Amino acid sequence: MKRITRSAFAFSALLLLAMAPALRSQAPAAAPLEERRQALNAIFDEYWQSLLKHQPEFASTLGDKRYNDQIADRSVKAVNEALAREDGLMMRLAAIDPAGLTDSEATSRELLLREFADDLEGAEFRDWEMPLNQMSGIHTVYPQLVAQLSFTTVKDYDDWIARLRAIPGAFDQVTANMAIGMQDQRVPPKYLLAKALEQVKQIAAQKPEDSPLALPLKNFPAAVPAAERERIKTEMLDAIGKQVIPAYMRFARFLEVSYIPAGRDEPGVWALPDGAKYYAYRIRRTTTTNLTAEQIHQIGLDEVKRDEAEMLVIAQKLGFADLKSFRTSLKTNPKLKPASAAALLDAYRAYLVPMQAKLPSLFGRLPKAPFEVAAVPEYLEKTSAPAYYEPGTPDGSRPGRLRIDTYDAVNRNLYAVEAVSYHEGLPGHHLQISIAQELENVPTFRKHEHYTAYTEGWGLYSEQLGKTAGFYQDPYSDYGRLEADIWRAIRLVVDTGVHSKHWTRQQMVDFFHDHSAIDEPSVQAEVDRYIAWPSQALAYKVGQLKIMELRDRAKAALGDKFDLRAFHDQVLGAGALPLDVLSGRIDAWITSQKAGGAQ
Repeated sequence: MKRITRSAFAFSALLLLAMAPALRSQAPAAAPLEERRQALNAIFDEYWQSLLKHQPEFASTLGDKRYNDQIADRSVKAVNEALAREDGLMMRLAAIDPAGLTDSEATSRELLLREFADDLEGAEFRDWEMPLNQMSGIHTVYPQLVAQLSFTTVKDYDDWIARLRAIPGAFDQVTANMAIGMQDQRVPPKYLLAKALEQVKQIAAQKPEDSPLALPLKNFPAAVPAAERERIKTEMLDAIGKQVIPAYMRFARFLEVSYIPAGRDEPGVWALPDGAKYYAYRIRRTTTTNLTAEQIHQIGLDEVKRDEAEMLVIAQKLGFADLKSFRTSLKTNPKLKPASAAALLDAYRAYLVPMQAKLPSLFGRLPKAPFEVAAVPEYLEKTSAPAYYEPGTPDGSRPGRLRIDTYDAVNRNLYAVEAVSYHEGLPGHHLQISIAQELENVPTFRKHEHYTAYTEGWGLYSEQLGKTAGFYQDPYSDYGRLEADIWRAIRLVVDTGVHSKHWTRQQMVDFFHDHSAIDEPSVQAEVDRYIAWPSQALAYKVGQLKIMELRDRAKAALGDKFDLRAFHDQVLGAGALPLDVLSGRIDAWITSQKAGGAQ
């Protein structure tokens, strides 16, 4: 099968963007503003509708049911066709003169151009050849998806059955892509693939009626007649048992016999043929900065040192001479461990209630979307992050959920719960993502945009905001806030360590233990996560530091005019943004406030 790497497209994309100002200066007079505005909005809509059509699973998570009976095409042909679509849209978008557009329209245009250029540049690294690890892959897509869907009509059930019948084809496509990756020596580490194999086998070993894919059968709505229920049950279990489970079994055999033996031995992406270049690209894409791996590594070391100084103050107030003895006590203090999984969930809920009452004093705008706390699905809990946020639907039909990993709950640390509640729940991801989804007068794609440094930077900033709001009254919980912060600082060190400095996995684990009391299950899962997702973990601290820098800048510039609620509304009021674009937005707001106006 013919393959292209997008490098030619990437070159043309970057050349086009670099030459755009000169080309505009040589071009005929710009079309009338309204005509250009219509053309711009037509491209925005075409891009969004194409995205939903070609990523039907994503459309379904948003509550758009038009493609609920379809699954994404994961073939190399589809990858190349997606590239060609973006290339064409970028050419048309770049040709629109931005003169006279509103700030919002101009920003939308620049963001989409930037996204296309980033996609085209990154295509040479062929991520589709390495689509599997213990954090994500074809084996987890549909078990996760089904829990996010609504089943209210017979068609909803029939659509899901159609998707189940298409899943084996998706496994075949992914297997073919991974086989190409083996030829190109683009494979994940062996030991991570072994963890993924365990997940695949777990799903493959389940009876059809016990499979997470059969979740819709547990509660039929009244609108589905009894006769239809029997047919639906028969067809769904038949599809799972005769088509999907055999696909999982074939995939497990491919992993065990062919793919895992071909996996790489080194954990860092530096071991890939173009690993150093790939990691540099991932850093730029993830952080939306030009920071190098070396610079980020040093920032991490500096932040670890700063956090440890503040931690020592708390430890000494609690009667400990040093951090080592204090951290040792944390591991054996039974009051800092939950008695059960239910107790762990209740601990999160207990912190979120008072924070929710405090939100109106911190934000001028609050989301309408509902919110709840729920456990991580059982099939993911052994390798999941301790907690994560699962966005709700824009129409509010599915709430945003703070998912908590309750696996081995009695060995989790309660002192970390308050900070995580604010990061993953309120005022962190739920506030930011829900407000973005509810924005008006912006293209739909911006309501669902995700810049990791912005979104995760906001989450980590929200942990610190809890301190500003007067929470963390328990010194152990306040220590937990610093522990959460140093966790993200450690990430800067170990992520760059393994992917740039050739660290071993054990060096990563040792650095965690030397500089934190983070529980063992979390350390093990997190280290593996950084290895699986190069650079993703860098975004948190880089983004947090930028938002705090912008707040300090605004306070210094505005003095008595500074309004924290208004600042937060500016940070969240345009949806997710690259950090440099966010910085420009805040600078413009500061200028407006100085002039006595509002923006």
